[in-house]
Amino acid sequence: MSKDRRKEIVRHLSEEDLDRLLSEADDPKVVRRLTFVKNLYEGDTLEEAANRVGKSESTGSRWARRWNEGGLGQLTPNFGDGRPPKLGEDQQQQLLELLRDGQPWKPQEIQHLLNEEFGVEYHPVYLSEFLRNLGLSYAIPRSKRPSRPDNAEDILDERVDDALDEHQDEPHNKREGDDEKGWVGDDDVCTDGGTVIGFFDASHPQPYDNSRRMWYVDDPHIERPLVQIFEPAVGFYALNGESVVSFPEDQTKERICECLERIREQNPARRILLVLDNHFAHTCEYTRKRAHQLGIDFVFLPVGSPDLNPIEQVWKSLKWEASPLIVESAEDSSQAKSWE
Repeated sequence: MSKDRRKEIVRHLSEEDLDRLLSEADDPKVVRRLTFVKNLYEGDTLEEAANRVGKSESTGSRWARRWNEGGLGQLTPNFGDGRPPKLGEDQQQQLLELLRDGQPWKPQEIQHLLNEEFGVEYHPVYLSEFLRNLGLSYAIPRSKRPSRPDNAEDILDERVDDALDEHQDEPHNKREGDDEKGWVGDDDVCTDGGTVIGFFDASHPQPYDNSRRMWYVDDPHIERPLVQIFEPAVGFYALNGESVVSFPEDQTKERICECLERIREQNPARRILLVLDNHFAHTCEYTRKRAHQLGIDFVFLPVGSPDLNPIEQVWKSLKWEASPLIVESAEDSSQAKSWE
């Protein structure tokens, strides 16, 4: 459902003067922008006014802001006759703000923006040099989940501190509403030999690449949904213990608990502090209770924050090393992987 975004527009010109300028204008870019302003004068929303001249709402928002700030001079910069001039210092700052608002950008998108906003066109080779001199960087965008809180690092710090607090009345993994039965450690589990801290995660192939480089000012992130595929590799990356990698049939709670049992076998006699994401098989009572029985306390990452789990970089390194290998089956692929 579209939003009714009516923009308060500064009337730098009367409707009569605006009509006169429209009748005298012969540059299509000037006509398009003046028509856009006239549409706003007549009560159109930003989306409606932009659609009438074949532009997006975001472009219309920029045009309306420029008009409100400086009238015709800001709305139609450098639209004179002859060869388009290069951008001056003030215009470069204006361009930088526009690029910051919509980053990251593909080169052809920047060419289009320069042509639409300033009437300037650069050769592709010179454009790269110009953008670098402007302070931009060119790199592959890093994914950013829309659900990630701004203070994700602080949230994780608080959760780790809480988990390290040994003076707790209730089991650390227990939540309000959980069944009271079963929250007892296994008889053969010993946790008085110190604490092992590690990171737990499952690796899944993604059905798209992330290899296209794009221009950005200071924010290289791009939002992409997480797409999961079955048959994961499940890893425990220990900071001060034994790391473990498993290849379960799936990522159900039963298979995850089997992975936890392997972690306990490789790290006996010590409490285990496990940092992991919010997959249902991890957060459900069944898994949390079994982890407690094994002497494993969970620290859940903030939602949408896989970047805070260093095992993500381990997976990336392993995939890079494995990419040249030629295997004939999934079993061969699992056997070919190493854990370092």
